[in-house]
Amino acid sequence: MDPVIVIGAGPAGLALALALARHAVPSVVLDATDGSSPPRAARSCVLRPDTAAWLPALPGVRWRSWRARYRSRLVEDVPLAPEDAPLHIEQHALERALRTALAQEPLARIVTGSHADLLEQDTTGVTVHTREPNAVWWRGSYAVGCDGARSTVRKALGVRFPGRTAVERHAVAALRVRLPWEEGAYGAGDGAWQPGPTGAALLHRDPDSRPGEVTARPLAGGLWRLDWLLPPRGDLVTPEEMLERIRNTLEVWSDEAARDGGSAEPRGIGPWELVDTGVHTAHQRLARHWRVGRVLLAGDAAHLTGALGVPGVDEGLRDAANLAWKLSLAWHHRHDDAAEVLLDSYESERRGALVTRLRAVDQALPAVRRTGGLRGLLPGRGARAPLGMLTDGHLGRGPLGAPSGYARTPLMPARGATGTVPVGTAPGAPVRDVPVTAADGSRGMLRDWLAGKGGELLALLVAPGTGVWDSRHWLSAGVMPELVSTLDALPVRGTLLVTEEYPGAAAHTVLVIRADGHLTAALPAGRTADLWACADALRGRAQADRTVPALPPGPARPAVEGNGTAAGSAENAPANGTSRAPGGTGDAPAARAGSAPQRALPGPGRPDATDSDS
Repeated sequence: MDPVIVIGAGPAGLALALALARHAVPSVVLDATDGSSPPRAARSCVLRPDTAAWLPALPGVRWRSWRARYRSRLVEDVPLAPEDAPLHIEQHALERALRTALAQEPLARIVTGSHADLLEQDTTGVTVHTREPNAVWWRGSYAVGCDGARSTVRKALGVRFPGRTAVERHAVAALRVRLPWEEGAYGAGDGAWQPGPTGAALLHRDPDSRPGEVTARPLAGGLWRLDWLLPPRGDLVTPEEMLERIRNTLEVWSDEAARDGGSAEPRGIGPWELVDTGVHTAHQRLARHWRVGRVLLAGDAAHLTGALGVPGVDEGLRDAANLAWKLSLAWHHRHDDAAEVLLDSYESERRGALVTRLRAVDQALPAVRRTGGLRGLLPGRGARAPLGMLTDGHLGRGPLGAPSGYARTPLMPARGATGTVPVGTAPGAPVRDVPVTAADGSRGMLRDWLAGKGGELLALLVAPGTGVWDSRHWLSAGVMPELVSTLDALPVRGTLLVTEEYPGAAAHTVLVIRADGHLTAALPAGRTADLWACADALRGRAQADRTVPALPPGPARPAVEGNGTAAGSAENAPANGTSRAPGGTGDAPAARAGSAPQRALPGPGRPDATDSDS
């Protein structure tokens, strides 16, 4: 079967290809760039812990705490345990780590210099054409547009992208500097400052002084990203204005450190180096549809977020995690009539989550930005402090930041189909990370198994005491033989894990977990037959009788047998599986009568060089 075509090689597209490879699905990533990912320290992103867990090892920084200061007063200090701390990483470092991981995957292929300009689909697949200099027809089973905010795929599908422009705007600077609250020590040899492995992020607002509102967030290598709030619409920030903002802010923090500690040294601010600058403009937009036939949208092509600290790149990576295992089931079980329900659930789950997220931002903006800002957020100024919502956005908690649950997903077992029991995680919500043991005796954390090693379904048995026994002893005891036998017979790939305890779960409870880490159901251990109902639900079988309109019939542009990547035209397909460039005897014909309509993809707009995706 033909591979999945991923159009766009940003974080969402690269992560999707990696996740597909882990599910044994081949993919081709059409990368319009040269693949170099040039360094931009001012272009960074914040990843929630469970998002970072399924990605390759990343060279980012986890914050030690989050602080909010109003004028000279510390309003909030939130300590962060390592497992709960967000990961702050430069976007080019994230992309390079994903490219390095993909280079080790034989099922994934990145083709640089490949800009899509034609797209057509039919009942059996999708055909994409890339323009010169790499003019090729590509044939795939599905296509996913991960080509950014100005997505040519979305435009070709005729999908609207309504929303608001410039909801927030920030001047951004990346500095190499020692800040007063930073962990670290002076070197014993040269006396130079050696930054610690983590730092405390800060939100500081002083509307009557020079910094205004600024956040400081540590990056790897002794760097800090500083963001100053600007009017949503206004003049460009000149280099002179940027330098003035930096000097004024550092002077204020140095003065405050001197007052707090009695001296500006050693807790003051040392020499600083400006590494990068930019302007981050946060938009709020949401595509009307995320799926049109065999073509889907993900990442910035489907949604734009970023106001009040809501992380945009993280949401795109969640799109990839949600979509990959569903495409895997549709790809491996290509004749299953429930695939439509399965793929439709991607849009209903992820688009629904973004609707909730953007609604929360709209509700919080008036309180945070238009009615006194943080002045009205001090203790005693209201039962629900908007400052807490602002902190949530940056830390990945609450309505603005917490991972979304999919309680209303069509992939839940039908009511009454299973004998569920309550646990500390609601059905559809992300599961907690706990220590687990696999059937072969290997140990680790649950999130490690969610990083593509567990198939489409994980069965987690809560069995106190198993941690002290070798797995060969408990695999043949109690309900284990029946549980193992049931998992082996399921129509989806399942993995058995055992844990000593899970929050809110009684002993001998089985948690059925999706590949993207969301809970499907919690079952009594003795009712292993209910696993079949959960597996059928995850395949979309719970609603398989739903009527789904088919695409109009028409001839497909055939892929080359045994290759499944680049394809010539139906009349001139090369026998050896090589691709042909249009213009010679291998030209692909125009859309034929009876085929699905061929759409021209407009050329890309010029992206804002200073926009950031954090």
